[in-house]
Amino acid sequence: MTDIDEVLHFSVGKLRAASSDWASTAMVNRIAVLRRFRRLLHARLYQVARLYPSRPAVETVTAELLPLSAACAFLVREAAKVLMSRSIGWRGRPLWLMGTSAVVERRPYGAVLVLGPGNYPLMLPGVQILQALVAGNAVAFKPAPGGEAVASFLVALLREAGLPEGLVDILPVDAGEAAIAAGYDLIVLTGSASTGRAVARAAAATLTPTIMELSGSDAVFVMADADLAHIARSLAFGARLNAGATCIGPHRVFVLRGDVSQLRAHLQRALRKGRGRRVHGRALAAREAFLQGLPDMGMVETIGGVTLFDVPPESVRALDEDIFAPWMALIAVDSMEEALRLNAGCPYALGASVFGPEAAARALASRLPVGSICINDVIVPTADPRLPFGGARRSGYGVTRGREGLLAMTRPVAVSTRRGWAFHLWG
Repeated sequence: MTDIDEVLHFSVGKLRAASSDWASTAMVNRIAVLRRFRRLLHARLYQVARLYPSRPAVETVTAELLPLSAACAFLVREAAKVLMSRSIGWRGRPLWLMGTSAVVERRPYGAVLVLGPGNYPLMLPGVQILQALVAGNAVAFKPAPGGEAVASFLVALLREAGLPEGLVDILPVDAGEAAIAAGYDLIVLTGSASTGRAVARAAAATLTPTIMELSGSDAVFVMADADLAHIARSLAFGARLNAGATCIGPHRVFVLRGDVSQLRAHLQRALRKGRGRRVHGRALAAREAFLQGLPDMGMVETIGGVTLFDVPPESVRALDEDIFAPWMALIAVDSMEEALRLNAGCPYALGASVFGPEAAARALASRLPVGSICINDVIVPTADPRLPFGGARRSGYGVTRGREGLLAMTRPVAVSTRRGWAFHLWG
């Protein structure tokens, strides 16, 4: 056993013990910590902005701080109701269970391992950590490389808010493989599909349950009679958000053949109105390699940091990649039925956007296999703390956020009580 293995083995045991004590703490006291944390988060707004020197402060506040604050407010307001034990009444009870009563409790897993992402290193793991804590768990948090300062800030703020010592450990950024094998009670990952496969294989050795929020290659459906100018503004915003490092950014744009030229013109104008952050390093290399491997591309242009190009329907499978960079492909189709058929073959199913008259857009949305759908918008509505977030296929499984995400941090435990005589003992 290596030094890091010993440290993690100790961490698991320590966190399980801490969770046991924390879970017995009254819910009102756990919620009070979150309420104080939210006030402190607002008071440190400028400090949060300074954690991201390469990102505009307004983007940090709107994309990281505000959604985390809203999620905290949701938990303060709703956690006690969501996690309340549920009594099972007598209606529907089998005759042979006469004299019994039952309760379904929500109990914490214990020691939860949160593997944080690099794209939104405060908001995404922050929401998961808050949900785990209010449910009674203790947390080991492994940030992504480069996220150490954000992790330290988050944990320090929780402790200042009154979170007892020993409930959150920060792990080294290179401890991921060892941490997965250490035997935590639940693993929550936000990352790429390839990382998800590796984590799932390793977690299988200890039969550790996992929640996987993985990559996307999101589709956009532009229906007849949609407002093309509004769509162009929405897509320009979504493609440039966080320099394209957003898992539910718009990439594969299915548009009716007769509207392609007009949508492209609107997109060109929208993209010229602002400048996206420069894409560099691995993201730039990944985008360039991706583009070079595409067959049959039509017009290719990079405007305001976003690469825009055409792909014929027969080449649409070449777009089935999770490239974290600002790019959009316009795919001309003869009908939305063709668009749905082409989209059905995509192995990623995280999110999608549908633009068009509301009734028709809802009907189309009902046929999509993804976890989050925005109608006449992109990305932003998914930050609603009341909503679950998760994908299917290569985009992962399980959910975080919302009522469903909070419940996912717990196990249902059925407790039955016998009063009086029992049929199976009579005779």
